[in-house]
Amino acid sequence: MAVSEATYLQLALEDPEGHWELHHGCLRQKPGMSLDHNQACHRLLISLWQQLDATEFDVRISMGHVRRSSESYYIPDVYVIPVELQEPLRGRHVLEMYQAPLPLVVEVWSPSTGGYDVEVKLQEYQQRGDLEIWRIHPYEHTLISWVRQADGSYAETQYTGGVVHPTALPGVAIDLDKLLA
Repeated sequence: MAVSEATYLQLALEDPEGHWELHHGCLRQKPGMSLDHNQACHRLLISLWQQLDATEFDVRISMGHVRRSSESYYIPDVYVIPVELQEPLRGRHVLEMYQAPLPLVVEVWSPSTGGYDVEVKLQEYQQRGDLEIWRIHPYEHTLISWVRQADGSYAETQYTGGVVHPTALPGVAIDLDKLLA
């Protein structure tokens, strides 16, 4: 049964602990995650916070939403937000939601959501036009990065260790070995 955008927004705002997503009009509740998943998200959040200028960027971990259309809202595991996108939301009791493309959106693989993330969410982020999209796999110790090109396509790179530099976040370096230790 399809859910309207208004119904979804009301539900997501009234039940924030429910971690509700909307995929093509269908409600989906984001399940709880494993220690390895949560630890990778937390370590990435800390690393990004330590390196980003707080006057320019903010970071979210499994909170807030990205909107692709009136029928599709998602909660990425980690994402970076330019602070100017937050200004219209300040002081208002509305769902934290971003429609503009973001510099970095990350999903961390989990047994409960791995297939959905790869088959659905990563494609939706590309259709949104996000500048860089990562899928971190804490068990395989890999990171796949999709970087948006000038023609709208995405270049894919796989990392198995070392330092990764997000293209839209100059000066940021993520040590994949430390992140997944």
